[in-house]
Amino acid sequence: MTELLRTNDPVRLSWLIALLADAGIEAVVLDAHTSVLEGSIGAIPRRVMVDAEDAAQALRVLREAGEA
Repeated sequence: MTELLRTNDPVRLSWLIALLADAGIEAVVLDAHTSVLEGSIGAIPRRVMVDAEDAAQALRVLREAGEA
């Protein structure tokens, strides 16, 4: 797995996952439930991960959308 980016913004996170899915790239969000442990203050950003084989294409998709 390769990390594409980190964000605390749930709306942006949702949009990025949808953007990647539309391109046929499966993405996984790590640390999504960590906020429960930290008291929901958003100190720990969520990581968007993709398979290493899809990383180059995923970065290209994010750049074309102005997100990388």
